[in-house]
Amino acid sequence: MKIAIVGVSGAVGQEFLRILEERNLPMEELVLFGSGRSAGSTYTFKGKTLTVKELKHNDDFKDITIALTSAGASTSKEYADTITKYGAIMIDNSSAFRMDEDVPLVVPEVNAADAKQAPRNIIANPNCTTIQMVVALRALENISHITRVHVSSYQSTSGAGAMGMAELEQQVKDYVAGNPIKVEKFAHQILFNVIPHIDVFTDNGYTKEEMKMYNETRKIMHSDIQVSATTVRVPTMRAHSESIWAETVAPVSPEAFRAECEKMKGITVIDNPANKEYPMPMYLAGKDDVYVGRIRKDITNPNGITFWCVSDQIRKGAALNAVQIAEYLIAEGVVK
Repeated sequence: MKIAIVGVSGAVGQEFLRILEERNLPMEELVLFGSGRSAGSTYTFKGKTLTVKELKHNDDFKDITIALTSAGASTSKEYADTITKYGAIMIDNSSAFRMDEDVPLVVPEVNAADAKQAPRNIIANPNCTTIQMVVALRALENISHITRVHVSSYQSTSGAGAMGMAELEQQVKDYVAGNPIKVEKFAHQILFNVIPHIDVFTDNGYTKEEMKMYNETRKIMHSDIQVSATTVRVPTMRAHSESIWAETVAPVSPEAFRAECEKMKGITVIDNPANKEYPMPMYLAGKDDVYVGRIRKDITNPNGITFWCVSDQIRKGAALNAVQIAEYLIAEGVVK
């Protein structure tokens, strides 16, 4: 089995490398691809030096079993046929194919079996904010069907990639040095600020990021669930946070939801407010799970429950989720 990483130089591509180093996928070879600018760069993987190939329309994917792609939607669209032409499974981290009817949108803890039905040999990784939310919502759905969700996100600069994190770091340095603060990656200065604007605004007043949470959640959960989101960029480095209000058909107690979260793979509960214990991004960057806390009844709705969740956007929100899809396909014998 040969596995490829497409877009290895980016933040998610680098996380792919780290995760594949940690986990034991049964692969004979790892092949790295990047842009013409990245081609020729080298990375160390399990003691070996690997050289990045330039992504081209050729036969380089002829022997590839699984391609983990994170090079942006335009690149994914342009190269999808080249990558999948000889049977490689493309697990794509961009937004290119998420809402295509013939492309499964998969979070393994929620709808792993959907990955088996990929007629175009493409499986889409959902948006980072959607991934962590639906993992937590799956636990609630196990108890009672969810009809409605309101969510506000607190998204770290890692959501804008390596350049987003670098901009926050540089603004800190410039502030300390008394230099003018430059704004390039975000709509406004992110240091000492929160920006209620991620992606472009649509005609209904919601941003594309917010509409992703509506549309993707319904597709992943095979549900008529209604989701209203406000997505906000905050000056943290890694790990997104979300404040979630969910309404279910039947009332669900905090105790029942907490117990279901504790049973579910991929969730860690940190919920002891009396001791000031709850999930926080500062301490959860680099972790694999979705962390849930502040579980309580919604005092305005007898069928409502509210909670807080945090997860590393680059790991579970991107690279790890894709690798877990690959692991599922291998375990199920879909790929060999």
